[in-house]
Amino acid sequence: MRCSARRIWGLLYRHITLYRRSWPRLIELVYWPVLQMCIWGFTAQFISSRMGSPLVMAGGLLLAGVLLWEVALRSQMGVAVSFLEELWSRNLGHVFVSPLRPAEMVAGLIIVSMLRMLAGVLPAIGLAYLLYAFNLFILGPVLVLFFANLMVMGWWVALGVVSLILRHGAGAETLAWAVLFGLTPLSAVFYPVTVLPAAIRPLALALPSTHVFEGMRAIVVHRELLWSEMGWSACLNVAWMAAAIVLFARQFHAARVRGALLSIGE
Repeated sequence: MRCSARRIWGLLYRHITLYRRSWPRLIELVYWPVLQMCIWGFTAQFISSRMGSPLVMAGGLLLAGVLLWEVALRSQMGVAVSFLEELWSRNLGHVFVSPLRPAEMVAGLIIVSMLRMLAGVLPAIGLAYLLYAFNLFILGPVLVLFFANLMVMGWWVALGVVSLILRHGAGAETLAWAVLFGLTPLSAVFYPVTVLPAAIRPLALALPSTHVFEGMRAIVVHRELLWSEMGWSACLNVAWMAAAIVLFARQFHAARVRGALLSIGE
């Protein structure tokens, strides 16, 4: 069945209205990316000021890692928290009494997450340039591919979290904040994957984000674009997204059969 752009817009407009009328929500969008950028930016500045050129490059790698990882974090939080907004307001049952289909809800939440991500990450990128003279856009047009792969990873992680919330109820809400943060060490955000113990490297290489950051370091350090890393990242995202969609569809169907869509969160 075809998705309706009007129904997707209806859900999107609901969430836009929430932010338009709530300045604390708007501040929260920008607060965490900017805070992370400032902490790591001052750390990078300290490291760079102590020694010579190699550590100046290390400082740039830290800032680039922080800003790119925020793309994945904000994309994941955008979907997961927007879904939780429906639970907290006891609105999930009302949403699905309407003609809105699950695929349309997911599409709407993904668009919301894109807007949330841009609203949070772009100010942090601008401040990184003003405070530390670090320009993320020096990575070139490949930055679009980095953003795309990290956004898609955020979405499938969020769908997995939403599926667990549908299965286990409000007790699983904390996973919306915990899961992607827990994947940070495996994603090799601030160091090459070779630093990790050999036993867990296969787990790291199974994540699209690891290949994005390996590609980012290759550009910054060696001025070389590794298309193989981009290919691996895209293929892994397709596989993980397909698995997340199947899991979400099954858990949504099970929640509807159990009547959990009306009682979840209580």
